[in-house]
This record gives sequence, C-alpha cells and structure tokens, in this order.
Amino acid sequence: MAKMRLSKAETRILEQYWKLGTSSVREVLESLPEEERVAYTTVQTLVYRLEQKGALRRVKKIGNAQIFAAALDQSEFRSGLVRDLLDLFGGSPRLLVSNLLETGTITLKDLKALEGAVPRKVSRRRGEKRHA
Repeated sequence: MAKMRLSKAETRILEQYWKLGTSSVREVLESLPEEERVAYTTVQTLVYRLEQKGALRRVKKIGNAQIFAAALDQSEFRSGLVRDLLDLFGGSPRLLVSNLLETGTITLKDLKALEGAVPRKVSRRRGEKRHA
C-alpha cells in the first residue's frame, strides 16, 4: 500500500471521524470547536478528498446526507507518522528525542514520566529476560 499523505486540515477531519464514528459532513462540522469552524463546503471538500484517498468510506445515505466512516485505523495511521518522523532523523529515536529536548517540545520531566510508563514487555520484546 502506498503511503498516504494527508494535509493538516484533512488529518483534523479524520480525527473527528475517529472521535465521532459514523457521521455526516454537517455533524463533523458542528463537532469542531468554534474557533476551528469553516464553511460547510470546505469540510465537504475535505471529506470527499479523504474518501478519494481511502481514509474515509461512504456507509449510507440518509435523505440528501452522505454518511461516512473512517476507513483507516487510528493506531496504524499514527504509527506510520511516527515511522516517517523517525526516517527524518535517520531512524534514530535518540536523535529525535534529542531534537525534542533541544527545541523544548519535551522536557526532562516528561522523559522521566515516560520512563516510568514504558511497559516491561517492550524490553522483553527486544530479547531481554525478565528478572523477578
């Protein structure tokens, strides 16, 4: 499957479908925060683009309203974005985290909190033995 590239606006609409589930264009528009509201036709265009790209699928028609649902799994989509981001850093998570620290996007406090949250199964997946 070819990598799907979505604009920031397309991704925002797709996120609404993940949040709402099966919905019409109107329902998605009304679910956006007031400061993010755009014209109905703008959301409609984004929805149709997402359908063409395979990110959304039509599930039914009620009256004049087309009802759509996400065709992409949220977890798989995000994993793909993370892989793409890592590619920008030569595949090195250390370089990525170093950059996040340098830019202030993430703090040492954040890293310590993440360190405590890392499941033990991650280290077991790497072939390390669990110590009791």
